[in-house]
Amino acid sequence: MSEPAPGGRGRRPKQPRVVAELGRPETPEETARRKAENTRKHYANQTAVNLTLSIVASLGIVLFLVLVVVRPGGTVNRQVIDYRSVAEQAEASVDVPLAAPPLPDGWSSNRAEIDTGSADGVSTWYVGLITPDDQFIALEQGIDANETWLSNAVQTTPATGTATIAGLDWQVRDRRDADDPGNYAYSLTTTVDRSSYVLHGTADDTEFETLATAVAEQIADETDAPQ
Repeated sequence: MSEPAPGGRGRRPKQPRVVAELGRPETPEETARRKAENTRKHYANQTAVNLTLSIVASLGIVLFLVLVVVRPGGTVNRQVIDYRSVAEQAEASVDVPLAAPPLPDGWSSNRAEIDTGSADGVSTWYVGLITPDDQFIALEQGIDANETWLSNAVQTTPATGTATIAGLDWQVRDRRDADDPGNYAYSLTTTVDRSSYVLHGTADDTEFETLATAVAEQIADETDAPQ
């Protein structure tokens, strides 16, 4: 029998851990299963935490968009364009006045641009307008426009009538009864000198008449102005 090491006690071999549920030490297979289950639970918990964090982050983005983009009352913030200033700058690229009449309070613009690169030589001035009733009307002016330009500007919709507004004769195209007229539910068109004017959108007759009157008054002012 070997002697204990000087100055110390003999070390006993490490006994297997007794598992309370089993009342005995684990077998190697049981130990491996227990460790595998612990690892599975760890990764499952980690996945659940990551999923929760992702949901919270997504809800935060949605809340930010609601608070920043949507105004009280349900209306959406839109980029407002000073279409009259854009028209003043754009007139340097054409040789006729551009339609940009002043409009009553409650009207705004979300787009204004000039396109002088058409293959058929037609320059197009475009203004997108939001009406006081939160409807849309586009104002398009084709300079030296042809029948093809006009047909495209009204989505090839045939005229359904005529109207005289502020001294100008307009062709009417009414598609409000169509299944999906989009932004071409109603249109007014007229031609004065070298410019063809097209108004189309979703507004009612009163708002179309307001815009058509403003356009006609601007044309009259420019015609009467000394050269």
